[in-house]
Amino acid sequence: MQLSQEQLDQFDREGYLFFPNMFSQSEAQLLKRESGSVYSSERKEVWREASGVARTAFAAHTYNDAFAKLGAHPRLIEPVEQLLDGPVYMHQFKVNAKAAFDGDVWQWHQDYGTWKRDDEMPEPRAMNIAVFIDDVTAANGPLLFIPGSHKQGVVDAGHDLETTSYPLWTLDREKVSELAQQGGCVAPTGDAGSVLLFSSLLVHASPANISPFDRTIVYLSLCHVDNHIRAFNREEWIAHRDFTPIKALADNCLSQLAES
Repeated sequence: MQLSQEQLDQFDREGYLFFPNMFSQSEAQLLKRESGSVYSSERKEVWREASGVARTAFAAHTYNDAFAKLGAHPRLIEPVEQLLDGPVYMHQFKVNAKAAFDGDVWQWHQDYGTWKRDDEMPEPRAMNIAVFIDDVTAANGPLLFIPGSHKQGVVDAGHDLETTSYPLWTLDREKVSELAQQGGCVAPTGDAGSVLLFSSLLVHASPANISPFDRTIVYLSLCHVDNHIRAFNREEWIAHRDFTPIKALADNCLSQLAES
């Protein structure tokens, strides 16, 4: 899958692209079922909210066949290779839950800010892909983006170790307000199977989910192989150390599994 010049221009301007219904409902349903299996496990890679519900499951592509196929799907890998101008490896893989009623907030942050500070990733030659495996609506904790904020470079941030169960380098309210005055704030929503591609420098967050509807999203964080991390301060299943280029699978790799 290749991006058009119009899409490349939009990405450069806004820092993200949205692809409604990139995956079929059967593919999304497969991933939803598998996420339940992952969340119910007692693996150390599964982090939980204070309430006990799952918050995020790291590295599911290393032990689950469906997520392994998603992690090498050409609809995801090829556009990122195009944007980063070369082969990529998996820096991080997460299945993020916002459970109905109990899904907690993700504070305002830049992903590359964490990767630079904690992992010593040299440059922001890295990208995020978000795959909706539930319908994402205005009610169940959608991602919030500040369009164009990726052009600010790495923004000053503080290390928040208290707000949630997951430590994060976060922006203060004054900086978020300043950026939003320039770029506004958007919340892309869509059906399960839709996909967001966004810059690792894009400032983003998501509110708590107090609705009665789950909101589960799979995140692939892909990095150019030449730009791999230099420090190994975090667990390998959080910041991967296998810098082997991903070889994209056939386009039907996930649909075949869904039909079997």
